[in-house]
Amino acid sequence: MRYLAFFSIILFLAACSNNNTAEEQATEPGIQILVDESFAPIIDDQYQVFKSSYPNLKVELFYKSENAVIHSLQEGDVGIAILSRKLLPQEIKLFEKREISVRANKVATDAVAFITHKSSTDSSITVDEVTGIMRGAASAKNLIFDNANSSNVRYLKDLAEIKDLPKKGVYALQSNDDVIKYVHNNPGTIGVIGINWMKQPTKELEPIVKQLKVLSVKNSKGLPGSDKFYKPSQNNLALGLYPLSRDIFFIDCQGGRAGSSFEAFVAGERGQRIILKSGLMPNKIPSREILIRETRKP
Repeated sequence: MRYLAFFSIILFLAACSNNNTAEEQATEPGIQILVDESFAPIIDDQYQVFKSSYPNLKVELFYKSENAVIHSLQEGDVGIAILSRKLLPQEIKLFEKREISVRANKVATDAVAFITHKSSTDSSITVDEVTGIMRGAASAKNLIFDNANSSNVRYLKDLAEIKDLPKKGVYALQSNDDVIKYVHNNPGTIGVIGINWMKQPTKELEPIVKQLKVLSVKNSKGLPGSDKFYKPSQNNLALGLYPLSRDIFFIDCQGGRAGSSFEAFVAGERGQRIILKSGLMPNKIPSREILIRETRKP
């Protein structure tokens, strides 16, 4: 029995060693990460927990539009970014010429959401309506974007298969904050933002967000989610029923060096739990711990 107990302890210690979180193993003195500003709420949540847990690991986050993030990556200003897409083949070639490998690590699934004032009669929209507006079709609905260079604009341009925005029906402001405030102050308009801005608004935006609603979306005929209108809920994202979902990636262009401690944190158990609680869809469903206690009869 003594040997068995000793062997069990060795296995336990080995398991603990193997299960050390990657962020605890990382030793970088400081690292900079570019972040698509569409994901500011969820990434800031991750950062606050990370910083309080590992105060000695310095991480700096720089929030920019998608186009600005990719430009900075290509210029070599920063080697890691958080984006809603992988780099395109032609973008990767720029790094290959410098003999730098590019790695993409999916950490979550977000959704492009449509918001409007609660007083608006609109409660739903179809993908066909959205692509029609993006192509310049006459419509009573106006789409309000955060930034002309944002991932939200790029996503819907790709969906509509267009290169340029139409002159009418589509308008771009400066930020996601601006979109939320504009839609609140102009009932009848439809804002286009990442759903995490509605799930985790800043304190300033909380009272404004309460006056807004998220539209349900129906996909084009023959595609998943075309049977009815779906909200960008966690369940619908998991089942692939919400038509406008998108993945969140860590893009590593450091040239073969190990990934950052922050990436390891977000992709790990604690980071994935934060994503799950936020209402987004984590890449890996965190395990649930069930404590079973033996009840003794008196």
